[in-house]
Amino acid sequence: MRVEILYFDGCPSHERVLPRVRELLAEGGVSEQVELRRVESLEAAEAERFLGSPTVRVDGADVEPGADGRSDFGLKCRLFRTSQGISATPPDEWLRAALGQAGAS
Repeated sequence: MRVEILYFDGCPSHERVLPRVRELLAEGGVSEQVELRRVESLEAAEAERFLGSPTVRVDGADVEPGADGRSDFGLKCRLFRTSQGISATPPDEWLRAALGQAGAS
């Protein structure tokens, strides 16, 4: 399993999601390391299909349902629309689903 957090230096949200991703991995008994990847330019954002900071991917797939159909790439702080409202980090249920799905593969 490969777990990545993509970010850019202008947005601190990745600092909030990193410990949570590590906690969820530990809860699941997974010892994988989380790879932090900085996106440094608009060209890199487009090449990486970077939807904003933080972008959390498990085995290359964004944890946000439906994110693979989006094309609004760029250097920006990302907001996640959930049933509980808008958040600067993906909700735990998305993270757990992505981690569980990857662990079952």
